[in-house]
Amino acid sequence: VQLVESGGGLVQAGGSLRLSCAASERTYRTYAMAWFRQAPGKEREFVAAINWSGSNTAYADSVKGRFTISRDNAKNTVYLQMNTLKPDDTANYYCAAVQGVGPYSDYHLYDVWGQGTQVTVFS
Repeated sequence: VQLVESGGGLVQAGGSLRLSCAASERTYRTYAMAWFRQAPGKEREFVAAINWSGSNTAYADSVKGRFTISRDNAKNTVYLQMNTLKPDDTANYYCAAVQGVGPYSDYHLYDVWGQGTQVTVFS
């Protein structure tokens, strides 16, 4: 499976963005999915994850209550709705996938990655 992210951009603090991650195969429906992010000079960090059916999710404490992960298996797409954005949310956001139930927050478990989409939040 291949993953293609979209939806990044430049937004003022307090604003919203929705990221999308489109998978190339229907077998995506058997994959647990997640979003990670990486800012310059920092480690890649977990943002949110969702299990294969969409019934279970997990979030980093830093985004809980502001971000929502969801998936539409009919469209082979996973989303990250980001609200009340802060400058600290500025990073390159990556979609990741792994066959399994999920959700998983450990990036070492994921074996399929997208190319990333840049999110920049200015104050």
